[in-house]
Amino acid sequence: MAESDDIPPGPGSPHADPLGDPFLRTRFALPARPATFLRRARLVHHLDQALRTPLTMVNGAAGAGKTLLVADWAAGLRHPVVWLSLDPSLGGPGMFWAHLLQALRTHGVPVADGVGTPADAGRVPHTLLTRLAAQLGTEGDELTVVLDEYDRIGTPEVAEQLEFVLHHAGPGLHVVLVTRTEPLLPLHRYRASGAITEIRNAELAFTPEETVALLRRHGLRLSVQAAAALVERTGGWAAGLRLCALAAQEHPDPEAYLKEFEAGHSAVADFLLAEVLKRQPSATQDLLLRVSVLERFCPDLANELTGRGDAEAILAGLHRENAFVEDLGHGWYRLHPLFREILRAHLRERSAELEPRLHLRAAHWLGRSGHLPEMLTHGAAAGEWDLTAGALVDDLAIGQLFTGLRTGHLVDLFSGMDPAAASPAADLVRVARDLSRGDLDHALARLGPVRERLDAAGPGGTAAGRLGCALLEALAARVTGSPQRAEDAVRAARELQHELPADLLDKHPELSALLLTHLGSARLWAGDLDEARAALTTVADTTTGAATALPRADALELLALIDHLDGRPATAERKASAALAETDRYGLAEGAGTGLGRVVLAAVAVERDDLTEARDLLDGSPGPAVHDPVTAAGRSLATARLLLARGRARAAVEAAEPLVPAAVRSPWQRVHTALVASSAHLAEGRPDLATKVLEQLGGEHPVLAVAAARARLAAGDPDAALGLLDPAGTVVGAGPAVLVRATLLRAQAAHTAGDTATARRLVAQAVAEARHERLRRPFREAGPWIGPYLADAPAMGPERGALPFPVEPLSGRERDVLLRLAQMMSTEDIAADLYVSVNTVKTHLKSVYRKLAVNRRNDAVRRARELDLL
Repeated sequence: MAESDDIPPGPGSPHADPLGDPFLRTRFALPARPATFLRRARLVHHLDQALRTPLTMVNGAAGAGKTLLVADWAAGLRHPVVWLSLDPSLGGPGMFWAHLLQALRTHGVPVADGVGTPADAGRVPHTLLTRLAAQLGTEGDELTVVLDEYDRIGTPEVAEQLEFVLHHAGPGLHVVLVTRTEPLLPLHRYRASGAITEIRNAELAFTPEETVALLRRHGLRLSVQAAAALVERTGGWAAGLRLCALAAQEHPDPEAYLKEFEAGHSAVADFLLAEVLKRQPSATQDLLLRVSVLERFCPDLANELTGRGDAEAILAGLHRENAFVEDLGHGWYRLHPLFREILRAHLRERSAELEPRLHLRAAHWLGRSGHLPEMLTHGAAAGEWDLTAGALVDDLAIGQLFTGLRTGHLVDLFSGMDPAAASPAADLVRVARDLSRGDLDHALARLGPVRERLDAAGPGGTAAGRLGCALLEALAARVTGSPQRAEDAVRAARELQHELPADLLDKHPELSALLLTHLGSARLWAGDLDEARAALTTVADTTTGAATALPRADALELLALIDHLDGRPATAERKASAALAETDRYGLAEGAGTGLGRVVLAAVAVERDDLTEARDLLDGSPGPAVHDPVTAAGRSLATARLLLARGRARAAVEAAEPLVPAAVRSPWQRVHTALVASSAHLAEGRPDLATKVLEQLGGEHPVLAVAAARARLAAGDPDAALGLLDPAGTVVGAGPAVLVRATLLRAQAAHTAGDTATARRLVAQAVAEARHERLRRPFREAGPWIGPYLADAPAMGPERGALPFPVEPLSGRERDVLLRLAQMMSTEDIAADLYVSVNTVKTHLKSVYRKLAVNRRNDAVRRARELDLL
């Protein structure tokens, strides 16, 4: 005979509940934990706080792991634990209290006969509650009562009676509510007095590390990285993870299944559809299915999709019930990611033709409400490409394809554009998309016809479309090295801006920033450095936040290149570093910009003779998002200079002369390519060819004058060399890198003439000029004659033979440590300030001491000040 679930009557206990039915033992039994159950220490530790508060609430969605968590914790308690699993049949006050009293007796908690027993399923005498409260939790008598699935009975009367007992019971009583919804108790009072312990949905979610441990209990192996992706997809939902693990065990490739399982046709889907969706009224089911097409939604948007007006109440109720609807604040909600995935699959099966219509309704509502990014997503999902492209263009948001913040998303979105979309806006967006992803051939071929279509529309064509086209024209001018085309495009854009509302232009500061950056780059390519600097400085000085972060960084990189070309490495380094910091600050992808900043830093590293750093910077520089000739030429010349420094003259010439396609030839590119060729000839002992290369250029330029003087000096003509370096000549006003080389050439001429005093004075002068810029390469280039002067010159430093610069240049982080060392900060303080470990700081300090040739902190600071490093 099968064992009965009925509880046999005990001494002083009734035989049945108020309805005359026997008590079921399963209501009072702690649920068994499966062998695959994972105890999570952080949650158990939090639950331990329940022993210090009268009320604990574990509130989470279906399948969040609430019951097993509490059951496992309760099983380990040393004092009595009373468990009662509830269901709607126990919703009447009499039924609830009769079962709670029976639960107390079942778990060995004595209940005095005077407490009584409810005789009516729908009511309970107040005297029973009073006598029970007086008995429970008396001093030194610890008792924990767990009410599982409390949400299934949530009647106001029971909640009020439970609050009465809690309030009047002794301090040893602890009630734990396991629920999907907030109970009808005055929780605000408990929170205000610190009398409640709460564990909610977010805390119940599994972490990636916990997920790895859970899967291991199922015999599955998954990396933390793969587990993180699974957690993101499931929201860390316990039941979802367990169901996935069980299904994966049956799959030939469990790891592949966990990464790619089809949520709409799985045990997870069956659970959610049965436990959540099908429990809801038909109107709620309809709303959930329709909003599943949305990442987030508010009641008005949900009403737009349902055609009804009841969304506000439904969504608030679903959130209260933990029915996988999350409140984002400010009236917006979202579905649990896995629930949304399953609902969308269910929607497609039930009404496949409805989904695009829902996307279109959402797109129209979002467009009217000013939510452009989401409008574009739903317009594309609806297949309405002309509408979607038109919205992007009319909002002046086409520049966002080039700002790095949303570039990848927009390029991906419009990569799926239907070729049948034929509006001018659609064609314009195609050009922007192709330019953004570097497909220059297609973009440039399409740009002309698009411009003609917009111009042919006359006054009827939108000013926004023509302004967007002018922006693309400016970018096209930049990438093709066409300065006049850039000037024309920016002039047209400025005229069009007068035709557009000021508030619309203010929304998109990136437009002006991009236009001026492209103009500055084109002017730089043309050799108009002063005008380029003016346009780029305007962009670099803007303070409009993330929208213009990438143009600002771009402008700073171009300004850094101008300073490098002028021979000002320290200034170039500051601006290039500021550009990299700008992209880091806003989390822009490394490949979002041109990569010119790293190229300039590499060129500066060559000037400082840090060739390893230069190589690392060039190798680590990402492929440019903008394929313009300025960046290409800058990279070629930096690579060539590095090869020269390493003694590879022929390879340097080849590196400096790649074909850079451009409409016009760049003067500075020609000059610096010739300088590389001249240096290569000198390295190979052919000063006559070095001189010839430079003479073919003609013109006056400080770097040319210095290079020509070097060639003449190498050819044995010091008088001609000194004539080129006349202080009243073209070298005056040049940057430090040029001046140091000029001074060293004069010193070499004096040395050759036997005037050692003048040579010593000029070398000392060159050292002083080089210190601030930390220049080393000019001294390496000078040749062996300079060695004795560097060793003997008293101006070199406090010690005889000391170099005017560190043996090796300090890295950026070493300089950060040195700066804080000078501020008398301890090693621990430096570590905290830089967010690194103390051991890391000690490693940097050892490196600083070695490079500065010192052994103590004070000596390092003194030496750094002597070298103008501080």
